[in-house]
Amino acid sequence: MHPNPAFRGTETEESLTFARARGFGMLAASVADQAPLISHVPFLLAEDGKSADLHLVRSNPMVRALHTGGVARLAVSGPDSYVSPDWYEVADQVPTWNYVAVHLTGRLQALPQEDLPALLDRLSAHFEAALTPKTPWTREKMQGDSFERMLRMIVPFRLIIEDVQSTWKLGQNKPAEVRLAAAQHMAAYGFGSEARELAALMQSPFADV
Repeated sequence: MHPNPAFRGTETEESLTFARARGFGMLAASVADQAPLISHVPFLLAEDGKSADLHLVRSNPMVRALHTGGVARLAVSGPDSYVSPDWYEVADQVPTWNYVAVHLTGRLQALPQEDLPALLDRLSAHFEAALTPKTPWTREKMQGDSFERMLRMIVPFRLIIEDVQSTWKLGQNKPAEVRLAAAQHMAAYGFGSEARELAALMQSPFADV
């Protein structure tokens, strides 16, 4: 993440709220003499922000490497967009990329397999709630032993969070009028992921320093 302190002053609780709402991230872990292991996973962040529950496919190499515990990092990405120097409407600027990211670092612990059904129920309930007024999906809709067969293929884990780091790169190092000009252009022409959402953050009091 960007080391500039101007982009890293967000309160931990704000970053945890963002990560909790996002609910999807890139889990990374290092194993001696191997390339870093990376998995893209949905997760549930505890209300106190001290742990995140998730599951991995049993055949994932990360399961074998970390079943006895190990250091891992869950990187949660938010909106991002390219920023053209012209959008600032002032001279002597350079291209950059604005973004939001939160890193949750800690120890990954395997949970008892019998905890898996409840974890999956909580995961689906959490995400289905965002689809209101749709009637929530539940596993009771599955037929026969489909759910039990699926359980044998995945393993539950809990990340015990020891450190929270975040970057909210919204142009806080620019004068307000310059940042707002860039945000307006980004809302109209930006590309990346959810550029309009990022532009809204750049225009909000959240970006003021």
